[in-house]
Amino acid sequence: MDTTLEQHEAVTPAAKNTAHTDTEVAVEFASQWRLMWWKFRKHRLAVVGLIVVVTYYVVALFANFFAPQATKTYIAEYVYSPPQQLHFFQDGRFSPYVHPYTYERDPLSYKKIYKVDTETIIPVGLFVHGDSYEVFGLFETDLHLFGPKEHGQPFYLLGGDAIGRDLLSRTIFSARISLVVAWVGVSISMTIGIILGGISGLLGGMVDNIIQRLIEITMSIPTLPIIIAIAALVPIDWSTLRVYTIIVLLLAITGWTGLARVVRSKFLVLREEDFVLAARLDGARSRRLIFKHMLPSFYSHIIASVTLALPGMILAETALSYLGFGLRPPAVSWGVQLQQAQQINVISNYPWMLAPAIAVIIIVLAFNFLGDGLRDAADPY
Repeated sequence: MDTTLEQHEAVTPAAKNTAHTDTEVAVEFASQWRLMWWKFRKHRLAVVGLIVVVTYYVVALFANFFAPQATKTYIAEYVYSPPQQLHFFQDGRFSPYVHPYTYERDPLSYKKIYKVDTETIIPVGLFVHGDSYEVFGLFETDLHLFGPKEHGQPFYLLGGDAIGRDLLSRTIFSARISLVVAWVGVSISMTIGIILGGISGLLGGMVDNIIQRLIEITMSIPTLPIIIAIAALVPIDWSTLRVYTIIVLLLAITGWTGLARVVRSKFLVLREEDFVLAARLDGARSRRLIFKHMLPSFYSHIIASVTLALPGMILAETALSYLGFGLRPPAVSWGVQLQQAQQINVISNYPWMLAPAIAVIIIVLAFNFLGDGLRDAADPY
């Protein structure tokens, strides 16, 4: 037994040294993206942020499946109805259900007073049939992830809005427009910023002066009043797609200047570096020089700018729509939903109308956590 222990003690340090050596070799030969992933997954909040962001986009992509009801479905008797409590057990067994509401009018204020009808049970299940919808225009179905087992029964887990529509379903559908607006706007602004900033820093001279003056003029324009003025001039009979396009372009045009200056300053430094001069002597063209050699050297700045710009775009669209200068009904976005919560009596009497604001807060925090983790991981050394 003593001999076995001695052998074990003699082998263990060597095994540890071998494992340590293998790890060092793996790090030395790992690609930049693999190093970024190894460092990123150590950031707990960033991983949580990534999970939340991916969940939001998956739900937004398949909103018809995840939402219990369609956006236009309503029950007039459930105007401003409070959230229904979901019960999971019935008679000692797992059988989810909710109770419907009955209401009566207050004789003085004529306000609806809702009472839970405990004698009636509405069974709730997974993969139930409800409002029909098309899946990417390919086929039609009425399958929903969850909801009442009998189609047409009231199901309001987050309460009802001013018309009697399900607030949860509309919040899910709102993610589709609000998140897409953010990505499209950031993609356009980032493209403009990288191209103009790269040209300015790489060429210099007169081109640099012209682009810098353009940036200064753009930054000197009061953004919010101009956006509100232009949005107010949009004809009221324009389609949702046209208004959506105008909002995206306005947000993109005013959001590219910061990244352009960052790219320009980095290019002014990088164009004198040895690896850039070596690439030039090797015959690399300007396009390959920018996208293959110069941009990868400061991914962390670009990633930080993108992840900070995304929540900014979401908040900008939400604020404009909330003020009535952005998207308008029948479009469904978080800002459009929050228009109904502008009055203090609505917030005080029906606080569940602020549910879309909670969705905005969660996704903005998730993007910020994700951005912190990606910014640190982009410089793995």
